[in-house]
Amino acid sequence: MINAKEIENKVVELLGDGSSFLVGVTVSPDNTIVVTIDDDDRVDIEFCEKLHRDIEAAFDREVEDYSLEVGSAGLTSPLQLPRQYKKNIGGEVEVLTKAGQKFYATLSAADEEGFTVEVTKKIKPEGAKRKIEVVEEQRYLYSEVKYVKNVITF
Repeated sequence: MINAKEIENKVVELLGDGSSFLVGVTVSPDNTIVVTIDDDDRVDIEFCEKLHRDIEAAFDREVEDYSLEVGSAGLTSPLQLPRQYKKNIGGEVEVLTKAGQKFYATLSAADEEGFTVEVTKKIKPEGAKRKIEVVEEQRYLYSEVKYVKNVITF
């Protein structure tokens, strides 16, 4: 069976210090390799095709038969790496915490330990007749959430 760590190391080497980066590699028991990448700007199909060819050239199919898929992290895929969070600062996200709380917010900051979102809440001040909107910042560690996804609005 093909070692996922070997594939990861090769992909990181092939990507170098450019704007594209590795999100993950999975290898199934039937030797289907799935390489997921992202980019600080955008991932185009030509880049995925080139990376696919480069990976195939590095691993001999005569030694180990495998199937290879190279693709980008989808728009609706959960964010997995701090670099993905940083690239999406300013965008609207859907957050599901491990405590089961689900909400929508604007991603305002991210670092290696966690991220900050701005949540708009409606509150009724004492003595007021109507609720007003208040923006509240909330900080989460990556370990505190099940997922964070981009929200696509048209």
